[in-house]
Order: sequence, then C-alpha cells, then structure tokens
Amino acid sequence: MTLRRKYWRFWTATVAVNLGDGIRVAAFPLVAASLTDDALLVAAVAAAAALPWLVTGLVAGAWADRYNARRLLVGADALRVAVLGALVVAFTFDVASIGILAVSAFFLGVGETVRDITAQSVVPRLVPTTLLERANGRLVAGEVVANEFVGPLIGGVLFAAGAMLPFLANSAASVFAILLVLGLPILSVRAAPSPSAASAGAGVVRGLRWLVRHHTLRALVLVGALVALADSAWFAIFVIYAKDRLGLGPTGFGALLAVGAAGGLLGSLLAEQLIRRFRYRIVIVGAIAAAAVTPALFLVASSRWVAAAVVLVTSAGFGTFNVATVSLRHRLTPDDLLGRVIAASRMVILGAGAIGALAGGAAGSVLGLEAPFALAASIGLLGLVLWGCASHRPLPPELT
Repeated sequence: MTLRRKYWRFWTATVAVNLGDGIRVAAFPLVAASLTDDALLVAAVAAAAALPWLVTGLVAGAWADRYNARRLLVGADALRVAVLGALVVAFTFDVASIGILAVSAFFLGVGETVRDITAQSVVPRLVPTTLLERANGRLVAGEVVANEFVGPLIGGVLFAAGAMLPFLANSAASVFAILLVLGLPILSVRAAPSPSAASAGAGVVRGLRWLVRHHTLRALVLVGALVALADSAWFAIFVIYAKDRLGLGPTGFGALLAVGAAGGLLGSLLAEQLIRRFRYRIVIVGAIAAAAVTPALFLVASSRWVAAAVVLVTSAGFGTFNVATVSLRHRLTPDDLLGRVIAASRMVILGAGAIGALAGGAAGSVLGLEAPFALAASIGLLGLVLWGCASHRPLPPELT
C-alpha cells in the first residue's frame, strides 16, 4: 500500500510552508541585528515569535477540532502573507523598526500555531491507519530538510542580496501552499461534528481533562517534555562548547548543524521500519536514549569526531521520537479531540524546552561547560524510567 496523491499534495504544501519558515528563521535575527545593537531587543523579536504558542496554542487546537480544516490552513497562510507584505512595504518606505519586526513576528507566530496544529490533526484523514507512521515520517523528514537545512541557507543568501527578499520568498512559498490546499476537498470536511453549543474555552477544558485522564498520552507528554528539557539544556551552550573546547569557528559549527539535520532526516525516515519491527514501546525507549542520554559522551571524551557523532545520534533519536509520538497520538486520540491534544502537548514540550535552555545556561555558567551534558543525561534517564513505568500499562496489541 502506498501513499496517495492527496497526501503528497498536502505534503508538498507543508514542505513549502516550512521552507518559507526556514527562510524567515534565518532572516529575522539578521534583520533585527541590522535595526538595533541592543541584544535585549533582538532577543525580544525571538520571544515574540514564540509567544503565540503560549497565548493562542490551546484555542488553535479547539479551532482545529471544530472548524473547517481547509479554511483554517488557508486563513493562517493568508494572514502570514499579509504580515510579510506589510513588512516589505515597511522596508520599501524605510519605516521598518524593531517594534514593527516584533509585532510582525508575533502575528506570523499566530499563523504558524494555527497552521501547524491544524495540519497535524488532519493527517489521519489523508491516509489509512496502517500508513500513519510512513506519512508522519515523510512529513517530519520534509520539515527537517526545508526548515532546518535548505530554508536557513536560502534565507541567509537572500538577506545578503536584499533585506526584503527573504520575506518575498516566504510569501511566495505560502501562496503556493494556499493553492495546493485549495485543491484538497477532503480538508473541507470536519473530522467530527462540531460541538456548536460549547464555547472555545469549554472545549479547551474538555480536551485538557481528557488528556490528563489518558494514562499513556499523559505519560507521553511528560516524557516529551523531559526529552525537550534534556535536548535544550546541552544545545543551548553547545555553540560556546564548540568554540572553547573543540576550537570550531562559525563554519565548523555550521557543519555540525548540517550533520544534525542529516541525523534528523535519517531518524524520521527510518522510524516507520523501526516501529514496524520493534513496536512503539521499544522504539520510544531507544529514541529517548539516543536523543537525551547520548550527550553524556562529552563527559568522557571531547573531540570533533565525538561532537559529530553526538549531534548525529541525538538528532536521529529526536526525529524518530517525533514520528513515534505523533503517530501514537494519532492512533490513541479521538478525532474530535485531536487538535486540542496536539496543542496541549506542543505547549508543554515547547515550554519545557525554554526551561531546559535556561537551566543548561545556568549550569554551564556556574559549574562549567560540561555540566549541561550531565544535566541532559540525568533528565534523559528520568525520561527512560518514566516511560518504562508508564508503558507497563497495556496498549493495544498492535502498538506494543
């Protein structure tokens, strides 16, 4: 059985959007730095881009469960095209400022929140249940290549040629995605009847209550948060470690990031085969160990080859973990709650990542640059213990 044309049309739209996001991810800090020398203001732009996940994430999940998916996807992309167009106008008339950039980053983040949650919630409508792992693996692989490798490279080149060009390219990618989504009638059908009598707030509470009561998915969210904590704890200071301990400059560090992108791509593509052979319980154990415990290697050896191996293995583990957790969530969550469960999970995991970065930075500052790797490994071991305990509860036979 193979993935059908409607899936690949949706995949192409998703990759196009992620390519545009990758271009913007590279361009925004460059633009911010060109507008101000104040590090706090530059950081504020990045914070404004992340804030929508905390402010609108759960509401976006309720919308994904209640409203027409095609309209939500098109509306989110149209919002981003409008915001990017306003930025281009601001640069054209030389009125761009760090404040305008921060506000733009926030509204682009709102669009990204709605689109990402909606897109993830409609995958089960595009493919048979037996192909969920393959579909999610191909999506994650496309997102890694577009968002982490090709997009940032193009964004840096375009910014060097002109400050407006990355935003024009991002807009073009979003318009292309809109045209593709408009050709998918299946997305105009709701996953389940809309509970019109319930407010969005009540719908959010219902989704959270269901997630908290579901033993396996609750544990999966907590484990995902621990993996994000561990990954952010060491990666937040890795650029300093690479410079001070490994003697790498910007080019060398960029090469390590490219190795990481390759690892993420490999893990996401292999996830389907691994799950088919070993089932979810074992695959998630291996992915946690790879993503969160492997950085402990820096405690016993420090070289560029070790760094390349750690980045490759952790990224592959993270890619596999993402495919496994997303697919398991698709299999275990009722269609009418999927958007809210996805939103709640993403919020917890992203918040944990932010805390992990702060904890890793503090540990590195106070205890030395090796401390974040020990912290990451300790958190990873805790995640293994938590998943080991949680997965003793019976899953459906085909998932164990």
